Amino acid sequence: MNRLRKTIVLVLIMMTSWGQGQDAVLQKSLENVYVFWRNAMIKKDFPAWQKVTAAHRQQTVKNRLNSERRVFPKAIFEVPTSPPALKGLQAVQVKGNGRTAKCIYYGKIDFGVGGEPTDNLLVVDFVQEASGWKYDVAEFVSLGALPDVRAELAKGDLSFIEKTKEFSPVGVVPPVPMAIPIAKYIAKVYVFCPGRAVDVTVNKISEHSFGNAKDAQLIMGGVRDGANEVSYSVKGVPGGKGNEALAIRVYVFSQVDGVKPIKAFEYQVLEGGVVQAAGQKTFTFDAAMVNQLMGK
Repeated sequence: MNRLRKTIVLVLIMMTSWGQGQDAVLQKSLENVYVFWRNAMIKKDFPAWQKVTAAHRQQTVKNRLNSERRVFPKAIFEVPTSPPALKGLQAVQVKGNGRTAKCIYYGKIDFGVGGEPTDNLLVVDFVQEASGWKYDVAEFVSLGALPDVRAELAKGDLSFIEKTKEFSPVGVVPPVPMAIPIAKYIAKVYVFCPGRAVDVTVNKISEHSFGNAKDAQLIMGGVRDGANEVSYSVKGVPGGKGNEALAIRVYVFSQVDGVKPIKAFEYQVLEGGVVQAAGQKTFTFDAAMVNQLMGK
């Protein structure tokens, strides 16, 4: 019986060591990908960026730049900060799930903009394609408003990370989105939705989600001459009263200096009013709006 018990313990130790070894191998592979991607960004090396960036992310970036009427691929590298180096950061979680993986780093994340970096989180997502792991996206998580969490992490307490589902890889590789041509007019959808979650789709292409927010998001493909379509759905969120005001607007932006954005569409309900749970509306971007946009 003792011999059997010792054998079981030995097997468990071997399995634990093997698992830790696999985690170390995964971490090294992912960090190599990130370093390659970071160097491509710093050197403005488009072929290298293509080689190491996930296919769906490449198309997403191109769609965004086209919707902003910026030059691709030159605009990829027109960013206000440098991607932070991993040197000096602590990898507090490296986790894989199917063909997705996520690395979370804690420490003084330096974007090279001056000042003294503080302790925060850097979350980097990866996806696995036929040729290997690819960089997907990185997110900076400020802990400035969470001093207790910062103190916990400094002590090695990872409970905040472990209980936050967004810090785990989803296990599903996003599909490559449809290619969107260069927009004729740059536009954003603005939503004010305290106490509610709102989904908006513009022209059956550009999908947006807002939760208890006051925010604006770029419309993929911009707006079109003539008829445009806005569809939306609204639902309550925990803590909402159900009588809050709601606004959904589309603004079109001029590329002429000094010309203000045009409000091309609005669905608004004042506080206490009745909000439609879903709707589909159209608006026309006409010649008068075009002349106003051009500063005529």
